[in-house]
Amino acid sequence: MKSVAICFVCLGNICRSPTAEAVMRAQIEAAGLAAQIVVDSAGTGNWHVGEAPDARAQGAARQRGYDLSALRGRQIGKADFERFDLLLAMDDANLRELHELCPPEYRHKVHLLMEYAARAESLEVSDPYFGGAQGFEQVLDQCEEACQGLLADLRTRLAAAN
Repeated sequence: MKSVAICFVCLGNICRSPTAEAVMRAQIEAAGLAAQIVVDSAGTGNWHVGEAPDARAQGAARQRGYDLSALRGRQIGKADFERFDLLLAMDDANLRELHELCPPEYRHKVHLLMEYAARAESLEVSDPYFGGAQGFEQVLDQCEEACQGLLADLRTRLAAAN
């Protein structure tokens, strides 16, 4: 595996998954691995296709140095299961939805993002959509933690492939 492609998946692709994408992109760039690791995000639902991430998610991310402004919501499609090496769901409901959509030969690629967090209190990234500003901060905390673990795992995979 000389490169790896990852897709982060939540319900609408306007809060959690674009946040995870931006956090991971920043960590990849800081590690000098942008040429080897590709990231994207998608939603299981189609309500926000073409829309920018939630303004609250963008504001919280901007406070930590992440830019979500160029991202646009999209819905996961059948081709994504072949295209991506990992499809990382934000919660159990989206994990179940991905398993329902996923062709059997690609099910090994579908996991929860929080499986990579060293100190996870939960295997689900909390949905901040109907809450206050603190929920978006919690999503950032969870994504930063899990993406650190994911990056460590990817470094091992990439080293083994070379």
